[in-house]
Amino acid sequence: MAAPAGGDRDRRMTPRLSIVIPAHDEGPLVRQSLERMLRGAEPGEFEVVVVANGCSDDTAAQAAAVPGVEVVEIAQGSKIAALNAGDERARVFPRAYIDADVTLTVSALRALAEALSSTDSPRAAAPRLIVDPSRSSLPVRAHSRIWATSSYRSRGHVGSGVYAVNAAGRKRWEAFPDVIADDRFVQLRFSPEERMTLAGETFTVHAPRTMRALVRRGVRIELGNRQLPDDSTERDRGGLLARVARTPRLWASFPFYLWGYVMPKAIARRRSAGPVAWDRDTSLREAARR
Repeated sequence: MAAPAGGDRDRRMTPRLSIVIPAHDEGPLVRQSLERMLRGAEPGEFEVVVVANGCSDDTAAQAAAVPGVEVVEIAQGSKIAALNAGDERARVFPRAYIDADVTLTVSALRALAEALSSTDSPRAAAPRLIVDPSRSSLPVRAHSRIWATSSYRSRGHVGSGVYAVNAAGRKRWEAFPDVIADDRFVQLRFSPEERMTLAGETFTVHAPRTMRALVRRGVRIELGNRQLPDDSTERDRGGLLARVARTPRLWASFPFYLWGYVMPKAIARRRSAGPVAWDRDTSLREAARR
């Protein structure tokens, strides 16, 4: 593991939250995300560790250019390896694990720190997820309208790009295991009563641009879920169908949701849950380079 790069750790205050960010070939996008996330933060308020893993571009340099950010570089291109390397470097709890392409604010970071510091009992937390389909095709936007009605997100959803735990919560597992769905793995370490969704704070992820990309991502999620214990008791298929049935404006969107739900499962049945490449919308990275 290479020596950390980036700004020296500010020692004038104890950070209120540690942040681990795995980044693989993120280039300027990671810098933009960091600058947006840390805008308004006090010097030393957060401990930020970016783990550039298996990068062939300037991800490490872009992250290191942001004041207060430490960069660890590892040769292996693996999100799990990056999470474990970030945990080795980070020293502060509560601790958040954040994807390099999500959008959130310093207010959300402070709310995570406050919520998780308010109890010694094991807790996991995340802001409320917003999926932005504004750059997506019409079928993807239709799929998103149905998915947004799912109660899955209101049942202590932690993941999809951001999750955080306090010190007692982090003791629920040792190193991150070699699984696809790290966020789902963490969520399953906590009962619904131990998870907190911060309704007053949000983070944003972009929906895939095309149905093909949405299905490809769905296959990865399905393969990841198959590596983990069954969690069918937390699913809400019947409730979702009932809500759609009561809402005529959603009826035309439902076939697109059904396609995006069924196709990944059918494709995943023909595959084994072996190594799976990160699935992401490359248009975000291309736009950041312009």
